[in-house]
Amino acid sequence: MPVYARPVPVPFRGHLPNRPRSACLLAMLGPALLLLSGCGDGERVVRADRPPAGAARTLPVLHASPPPPVHVQQLPGVEGVIGADAAALIRLFGKPRLDEREGDARKLQFAGTPCVLDIYLYPLSQGRAPVASFVSTRRGGDGREVDRAACIALLRRR
Repeated sequence: MPVYARPVPVPFRGHLPNRPRSACLLAMLGPALLLLSGCGDGERVVRADRPPAGAARTLPVLHASPPPPVHVQQLPGVEGVIGADAAALIRLFGKPRLDEREGDARKLQFAGTPCVLDIYLYPLSQGRAPVASFVSTRRGGDGREVDRAACIALLRRR
């Protein structure tokens, strides 16, 4: 029965055993060198949409466009809410739990035990105050949709 000598472990010294260091370095840097080789021939590339460095920069003139027409929700049970401004809604439902503003739009959120009422206010024309244009309702616990008219009626009684 032949006796084989066990290989002696060689500690790793930054290169693979039986390979010269230059071959390992080339194996590691090869992919990076290939990527960089396609970067150009030394000429400066200037994009057409950018002015050259040091040139005076001109910004495009932005013209204010009128806001898109607001779609006003027309559903039974939202009478007295749709078309009301924020002050009238606060008188009707009390202090909102949430009052968010974004540009000229506004969202008021009123909540009670039975439901959550979100009212979105948008200006109907440029320069006017935002009024309630859309209403959404949901249950507070699981977020399922509830009847708008019932939620509005329950929150009005508070």
